[in-house]
Amino acid sequence: MTEQSKKSKGMLIALIVMGVLLVGAVLAMILVSTSKTKQLDEAKNLNEQLQLTNEQLQLANEYQALNLEFQQYENQTQMLANDSLNIKYNAAKQKVEKLLQELNNEKTKSAKRIKELEGEISTLKGIMRHYVAQIDSLGKENAGLRAENEQIKTQNQQLSTQVASVSQQNERLNERMTLAEKLNVTGVKLTSLKKNGKEEKNITKAKQLMVTFTIPQNNSTPVGMKKIYLRIVNPEGDVLSGGPSFTFEGATLSSTAMKAIEYQGEEVSSIKIYWDVNTTLNPGEYTVELFCDNYRLASRRFTMKK
Repeated sequence: MTEQSKKSKGMLIALIVMGVLLVGAVLAMILVSTSKTKQLDEAKNLNEQLQLTNEQLQLANEYQALNLEFQQYENQTQMLANDSLNIKYNAAKQKVEKLLQELNNEKTKSAKRIKELEGEISTLKGIMRHYVAQIDSLGKENAGLRAENEQIKTQNQQLSTQVASVSQQNERLNERMTLAEKLNVTGVKLTSLKKNGKEEKNITKAKQLMVTFTIPQNNSTPVGMKKIYLRIVNPEGDVLSGGPSFTFEGATLSSTAMKAIEYQGEEVSSIKIYWDVNTTLNPGEYTVELFCDNYRLASRRFTMKK
């Protein structure tokens, strides 16, 4: 082989090697470019998924906030006239919960589903606005009714006060009329007597006790037969017995003696009621009480000496 042939063959081999290296470099560049494009696509898809997930979380938070707000008004919904709002809200709520469940179960988020979820959340917001508007209106009406009720209550209290005042006046008038009908007695006196009817100074020797009094004229007192009951209480606090029992303020009392008189509205003077001594009398303070027609006419104290 000539020198020229050797040179040509070496150049050919060099060219082949360079071609191979060039093809390898091109192939390497193609592989690197393809890998970077794939990574960019994957990064882009991941970013889109993260954005969709973030939107889903934001919508879920909005739904929870709406749900909490609705719960505040839920106990008032039965007072609203528009029941269809409640039906619409529950229907939209079910759709939202279904979409959230689907999105939570899916590995890849769907922009279409997120859009649907956004629309249902918007529907819930609109229904809530209607709720709030109606409940605010109802609250204003209730406030007006409360104010009206307070006014009526105040008027009723004023009327009750007036009625109570008139009732008290009537009671006082009735008491005055009743008291006006009561018999009056004056000059009540307790005297101890001897056996012959003369006064006995020593109470321990008395054979009889005499109570005297006068009934003045009283045109307001009903006329007719009057039973006057006498009670004499000795210093020991015991009632000197002997007369019939009678009723006073719902209680049954024993009497010392009783005297019936005919009363015609005119003065009856020097009325005497006697009691025969049947027990030992001691000196001290004696109380004389007179009763008639369920009234205590008089209560006097007398000191009787030995």
